[in-house]
Amino acid sequence: DRLSPTGNPLEFHPNSTFWVNSNRLLSIMASDDKKNHMRDIKVDKMILNCCVGESGDRLTRAARVLEQLTGQQPCYSKARYTLRSFGIRRNEKIAVHVTVRGEKALEILERGLKVKEYELLQQNFSDTGNFGFGINEHIDLGIKYDPTTGIYGMDFFICLTRAGARVSRRKVRKSRVGYNHKVTKEDAINWFQDKFEGVVLAQAI
Repeated sequence: DRLSPTGNPLEFHPNSTFWVNSNRLLSIMASDDKKNHMRDIKVDKMILNCCVGESGDRLTRAARVLEQLTGQQPCYSKARYTLRSFGIRRNEKIAVHVTVRGEKALEILERGLKVKEYELLQQNFSDTGNFGFGINEHIDLGIKYDPTTGIYGMDFFICLTRAGARVSRRKVRKSRVGYNHKVTKEDAINWFQDKFEGVVLAQAI
């Protein structure tokens, strides 16, 4: 039997190549069973986009709907080029969007998935671990109908991430995220099924 410098017996740790104090062996093996929280997937941000296709009062009312839903001031998106068939000009404001994070993002996401009856398609998920879907009427989210505002649809875009992804975006000591730590399409589908008990269909029914 091997002994430590203090005279305590040593035992071989099965998951390593070193000998440890028998008093610490149980605590080390117990820590092996603990979940690695760095692998947990969380919502980085959620983007709500409402594209009206024209500027003016309709766009202003759509911005009011997003502000009422999120409590944040939305941003306006401009057309990249002129499209005469759609009647839009380059640099014309045609859409509004807002970015939500934290608990508020999960709350609005829950309401949006409830409208979809927690059913998404495989094509809703991207290879980079993000997913999105759309709804046709914003009043399904629990907002009271206002005749002066009308009814607007909107798109939901959800970005998933793991802890430590900031190392690729920070200014000092910037590094890259390893391939095994990136969120894949399968990871996003499993997260959606576990978190919301959702259903992922191969194609629309």
